[in-house]
Amino acid sequence: MKAVSKLKGMKPRLRNVADPSSLVNDFANFCHQWDLPRAMRAMDAMERYGVFADAVTYSELIKCCSARGAVLEGKRVREHVFCKGYEPKTFLVNTLLNMYVKFNLLDEAEELFDEMPERNVVSWTTMISAYSNKFNDKALKGLILMFREGVRPNMFTYSSVLRACDGLPNLRQLHCGIIKTGLESDVFVRSALIDVYSKWGDLGNAFGVFDEMPTRDLVVWNSIIGGFAQNSDGDEALNLFKRMKRTGFLADQATLTSVLRACTGLALLELGRQVHVHVLKYNQDLILNNALIDMYCKCGSLEEADAAFSRMVEKDVISWSTMVAGLAQNGYSRQALELFESMKESGCRPNYITVLGVLFACSHAGLVEKGWHYFRSMKKLFGVDPGREHYGCMIDLLGRAGRLDEAVKLIDEMESEPDSVTWRTLLGACRVHRNVDLAIYAAKKIIELEPEDPGTYILLSNIYANTQRWEDVAEVRKTMTFRGIRKTPGCSWIEVDKQIHAFILGDTSHPKVDEIVQHLNKLIERVMGEGYVPDTNFVLQDLEGEQKEDSLRYHSEKLAIMFGMMNLSREKTVRIRKNLRICGDCHVFAKVVSKMENRNIVIRDPIRYHHFRNGVCSCGDYW
Repeated sequence: MKAVSKLKGMKPRLRNVADPSSLVNDFANFCHQWDLPRAMRAMDAMERYGVFADAVTYSELIKCCSARGAVLEGKRVREHVFCKGYEPKTFLVNTLLNMYVKFNLLDEAEELFDEMPERNVVSWTTMISAYSNKFNDKALKGLILMFREGVRPNMFTYSSVLRACDGLPNLRQLHCGIIKTGLESDVFVRSALIDVYSKWGDLGNAFGVFDEMPTRDLVVWNSIIGGFAQNSDGDEALNLFKRMKRTGFLADQATLTSVLRACTGLALLELGRQVHVHVLKYNQDLILNNALIDMYCKCGSLEEADAAFSRMVEKDVISWSTMVAGLAQNGYSRQALELFESMKESGCRPNYITVLGVLFACSHAGLVEKGWHYFRSMKKLFGVDPGREHYGCMIDLLGRAGRLDEAVKLIDEMESEPDSVTWRTLLGACRVHRNVDLAIYAAKKIIELEPEDPGTYILLSNIYANTQRWEDVAEVRKTMTFRGIRKTPGCSWIEVDKQIHAFILGDTSHPKVDEIVQHLNKLIERVMGEGYVPDTNFVLQDLEGEQKEDSLRYHSEKLAIMFGMMNLSREKTVRIRKNLRICGDCHVFAKVVSKMENRNIVIRDPIRYHHFRNGVCSCGDYW
C-alpha cells in the first residue's frame, strides 16, 4: 500500500530519462512545437544529466520565449546555455541578445554583449538598433566601436543607426560613411536616408538620394512622398504620387496616408474625396481612417468627417482626439464636448491632444469655468501635464471673456517660457477689448522672439497710429526699413474642378482676373447697400481714405470668394485656404455675402476655421 501511495504522488516523468539521446530528441520536438512548459521541464532534466542540444533547437526555444513575453523562462534559458562549461555559438548568443532587446532589458543585453568572446555584425547591429530607439549617443558610439573592432557594418546596421541621428551634421557624416562602404545603392539604406533627411527638413538631400536611384520600389516611393507631405510641401508630394502611378506602382496604406496628409495641408477636399475611394479597399485600416477624418476636419467638411468616424469599427485615442479637436477648431464646440463625454464613456483614456481639443472647445463656447476645471484637473483626471498649447488655449479663453489680467497672470505661471503664439493670443484679445497698453507690450514681446515677423510690426504701427502716437509709428517704420522687413503678401487658394487657383493682392496673372474684378466691384456695391462699410483699420496707416478702401477691395480672399461664386453652383460650399490671418474687413464682407447671396463660405487661415453661413461666422467674431 505504501508503494502504491508513493506512486500516486509522483509527477509524470519524461520517457527514457536514462537515455540522454531520447531526452534531447524530446526537448528538440517540444522546442520546435513551441510547447514551452514541456520544453522547460526537458531542459531542466538535460541539465541534471549534463547533456545539451544544438544551437538551432535552443534558438527556437528563445524565439518562443520572445514571442510569448516569457521573461523568466528566457532568463532561465540563458543560465542553461552557459552552465557546466557549455560554450554557445555566437549565433545563439545573438538570439539571446535579441530576446533581451525585445523584452526592453537593455542592462542585461549590455552585460551579455560585453561577455561575448566574439561579436559579429549581427551582435553589433542588434545593440545599435536597441540604442537607436532611446539612446542616440550610444548608438552612434556603438558604430565607431564596431569599426575599431574591425567589423564591417551592413545595410541593417546603417538603417538602424540613421534613426539615431540628432541633427544634419551627424547625418551627413553617416551618409559619407555609407558611400565609402559601398552601401549607398541598397534600397533599405536609401529609404532610411530619405526618411531621416526628411525628418530634419532637408528635402533637397532627401530628393537627391531618391533621384540617384536607378530602380525604386514602393518602400522608397512611400519614403519620399511621405517626406514632402510631412514637411508641408503637399504640391511636390502629390506630383511624386502621380509619377509613382505612371511608373506602374499601386498605392498601399502608407502611400494613401501620405497623400491624405498632402490633401490636408493644401485643403484639397475634392482630391481627398478621390483618395477616399482608394481607402475603401482598406476599410478597416485604423491609421488610414484616422488620416481620412483629419483631412475632412481640416478641409472644413465636418459632415463627411463625422460620417467617416461613425463608420469606423475600431477607434483609438487618435480617432477620438482628431474628431474632438476637428469639431472644436471648426467652431462646433458643443458637439466637441458631447463627443468628449462619449469618448470617456467608451473607456478610451484622453491624451495630450484630446485635452487640447476640449480646452479649444471651451474657449470657442466661452465656457470659462469648465475650461478652468479641465485645465486645473487634467493631470489628476487624465494623467496629462499641461503644456504650452494648453496654456495658450486658456489664455485664449480668458481673453475672449475679457479677463485680461487673469490671462497675464497665467502667462507668468507658465513653467516654460511663453512663445510667440502665446503672446499673439494675448495680442488678439487686447485688440478685441481695445487694451492698447497691454497690446503694445504683447506686440513687443512677439518682436523680441520673432524680429522678422512683418505682421506684428504693421499691427503695432496701426495701434500707435490709432492713438495718435506718430513718433512711435515713425520708429516702427524705421525699424522695418532697417531690417528689410516687408509685409508678407496675403495669398488665398481655392479648388475648382480639381484645379488650384491662387490669388494675391495686386497680382494680375490669373487668366480671368479682369472678369473677377468686374464681378467683385458689382458685388461690393450690393453689399455696401446692405450696410457693409470697409474697415480701414486693417490697412497700414500711410494711405489716404479712398486708397485704403481700394487696398481692401482686392484682398486675396475677396478675389477667391468671387471666383468661387462665379464657378461653383449655389449649393456647393466655397472653400478657401489663406496663408495669413483673415483681416477684420474681409471677415465682415464674408458674413454679409453669405447672407445676401445665400452661400456657405469656409475660410481656413493659420489661426482658425471660419464657417460663414446666413450672416454668421462659427468663430463668433473672435479670432
